[in-house]
Amino acid sequence: MKLYSIEARRAKFDGGAVFGVVPKALWSKNYPSDENNLCESAMRCMLIIEDDRKILIDTGMGEKQDEKFFKNFHVHSDFTLLSSLDKVGVSRSEITDVIVTHLHFDHIGGAVQYNENRSEPELTFPNATIHISKGQWELAHKPNPREAATFLPLNFQLIEKRGCYNLIENDQQFSPNIFLKFFHGHTDAQMIPVIQYHGKTIVYTSDMLPSAAHIPLVWVSSFDVRPLVSIQEKEQFLNDAFEKEYILFLEHDSYVECCTVSKTEKGFRLGKTFKLDEITGN
Repeated sequence: MKLYSIEARRAKFDGGAVFGVVPKALWSKNYPSDENNLCESAMRCMLIIEDDRKILIDTGMGEKQDEKFFKNFHVHSDFTLLSSLDKVGVSRSEITDVIVTHLHFDHIGGAVQYNENRSEPELTFPNATIHISKGQWELAHKPNPREAATFLPLNFQLIEKRGCYNLIENDQQFSPNIFLKFFHGHTDAQMIPVIQYHGKTIVYTSDMLPSAAHIPLVWVSSFDVRPLVSIQEKEQFLNDAFEKEYILFLEHDSYVECCTVSKTEKGFRLGKTFKLDEITGN
C-alpha cells in the first residue's frame, strides 16, 4: 500500500467565512491572511495505491470554470490535479476509484473537465467508479438555499449520465485499509476516509477539520450548515484522535499537511506537524 499527497489548485477565501464567529484578532495568530482579509486555501487530495486499485480522495476545484469564477476565488498555483498525479507517475486513465467526501465544488470539481477543444465535458477519470454518499447526492439535486451555490450541476450531471457512480448510505468498510465514516455538521453525510497504514491511523479530514487552526472546539467555519453539530462531532473525533494517536491529513491547510492533536487544560490543540512523505518515505 502506498499513499501520496496530491496537490490541486490553491484558492483564497474570506477569513471571516473560514473562521466564523472567532474574532480576527484570535484566528490571525494561527492562520495568516492578506491585506484583503483573504486566507489561502489548499485543495489537497490523496492518492492511495492498494493492491490493484488506484484510489483518489477528492478532486479539487477542477479546470473547467470560466475566468470570472477563478477570479472570484483567487485561484492560483503552477500545478494542477493532473500535473500532481503525473509527478508520481499515475495517469488519469489509471485511477480506478474516486472517493468524494462531499459535493461542494472545491471537492468534486476536478472529476469532470472539458475535452481538448472545450466543446463538451468529459470524465477526468474515465475508468473510475466515483463513490459519493447518498445523502450528498440527494442534497445536491435538491439543495437548501444555504448550499445551493456550491453544488454546481456541471460537476455531477455527466457522472449521473454515464452511471459511473456508487452511492454509499452509512459508515462502512470501503476496502481492506479504508473505512468511511459519516459526519453531518459541515454538510449532510460528508464521508471522511479513515486509513490504516502500517499500524498508523491516518484520517483525511476534508471539511470536518479544514485546517490545523480549526482544532479548538468552537473554531468552526461559517460554511458549516450545522455548527453545533460540528462542535459535537469534533469533540468526539478529537478525543479519539488524541487517545488513538491519529494522524490528520489536512485538505485545506496551505501551511500544515499533517498533524497530531494534543490535549491541554485549555482543550484540544495542535500537536506535531509534518509532511505525509515523512511517514511514507515516498
